[in-house]
Amino acid sequence: MTSTPNTAARTGSAHEPVTVIGLGLMGQALATAFLAAGHPTTVWNRTPGKADGLVARGAVRAPSVADALTASPLVVVCLSDAAAVRDTLGPYRDRLAGRTLVNLTSGTSDEARDLSAWTAGYVDGAIMAIPEVIGTPEAFLLFSGAPEAFEKHRESLGRLGNATFFGADPGLAALYDVALLGVMWGTLNAFLHGAALLGAAKVDATVFAPFANQWLASVTGFVSAYAEQIDRGAYPAEDATLETHLATMKHLVRESAAAGVDTDWPARVQALAERAIAAGHAGTSYASLIEVFRGRA
Repeated sequence: MTSTPNTAARTGSAHEPVTVIGLGLMGQALATAFLAAGHPTTVWNRTPGKADGLVARGAVRAPSVADALTASPLVVVCLSDAAAVRDTLGPYRDRLAGRTLVNLTSGTSDEARDLSAWTAGYVDGAIMAIPEVIGTPEAFLLFSGAPEAFEKHRESLGRLGNATFFGADPGLAALYDVALLGVMWGTLNAFLHGAALLGAAKVDATVFAPFANQWLASVTGFVSAYAEQIDRGAYPAEDATLETHLATMKHLVRESAAAGVDTDWPARVQALAERAIAAGHAGTSYASLIEVFRGRA
């Protein structure tokens, strides 16, 4: 796994031609970043008008998908889903020969592996950023697929943000994507539940938020410690046993019910702990819940 910092400000670097297919909010941000870094940029979108602003800034509007594909050695596609990629590019797969196709469309790992059969220069990617920060060090992107193709265009892809390459399995970037999004949704769901619980006591979410953020900073320490336990396959209770966690989880469920707040979220957390304890993990750390997620408990 290697990391490439944003290189938009680097001087004396190559400015190879790039094609961007798909001009939704993210696709427009990608094309804008390439233009800002000095890359000759060709764009195509099913609705041609979406390219107007980019053309005004120097992009070339391709009249067809075939023209867009043949315009550049590096083709970046960012569409709604894998089906849209297949429908849009499929009839012109022969035009991909000798080119690198970087697919930044969200999808599953199996979809990425299927699409990788289209060309030897296939690289799949995931964007862990909002459009507004593309092209800045705040953005980070995950890539996997053909190592030679990635290395060939490493600098150009680094224009979009911090780029990390995970190896030859084209599905690995997509797996990282959904795993990280799961962390985001789990964290946000927990915050929203907590805000609802405290809101029942007339505490504003903006008052709660600084404490939630401070606690999240502490939780990152648990993540690192538990990751080591997971890799070792041993879960010593160095902070608290799972049984201790369960007792507090029950308090959260009862408090939620008493406040009229939906109990589904905390009840699911409690159920996971109960399954792990039933499988013999009562005296282990919270990390032992991974055995439930792995289907072993």
